[in-house]
Amino acid sequence: MNILIINGSPRRKGLVSQMLGIMQEEAEQRGDKVQMVCTNDLSIKPCIGCMTCRTKGECVLAEDDSQRVLKMMQEADAIIMGAPCYWGNIPGQMKLLFDRIVYGMMRDTPRFPEPLMKGKKCILVSTCTTPWPWNILFKQTRGVIRALYEICHYSGFKIVATIERGGTAMHPALSEKDKQKCRKAIRKIV
Repeated sequence: MNILIINGSPRRKGLVSQMLGIMQEEAEQRGDKVQMVCTNDLSIKPCIGCMTCRTKGECVLAEDDSQRVLKMMQEADAIIMGAPCYWGNIPGQMKLLFDRIVYGMMRDTPRFPEPLMKGKKCILVSTCTTPWPWNILFKQTRGVIRALYEICHYSGFKIVATIERGGTAMHPALSEKDKQKCRKAIRKIV
């Protein structure tokens, strides 16, 4: 199986990166081909909102890393997306990526958007400093999951697992339970 991991965290050793790393190791151990993209390493110009991509099926801006990631997504059987909470949402660089490749993820039709990633499985991961259960009640990690869910839903992904981890300031290390959640989630992509 071909799996793409999109890491929206700027912290290489942060909890999101660690959780995604556990999933990568687990998938590679069972023989899957895994690629990881860190959004902060990408060179992407901002969307200009011209909407031309919706009719032409391609972006009018000069080619950059967004098209490379879109191609990787199209070739993948499954996607894992992870992001820390920034103001109850995904980090800007990650949103910038999805803004630029919307034309390759869904197509506008007269009635409803047509999903272009249909049949691909997806796992969503988020962390934040707000302690549990407030991270969910105050829509911190829940806000990140909601934003990623919207992207996945309209693109046609089947979300097979979500992981939300709050309280990272008070508990900066992954527990054995956190690690087990990651291993269990990756097993849902078969």
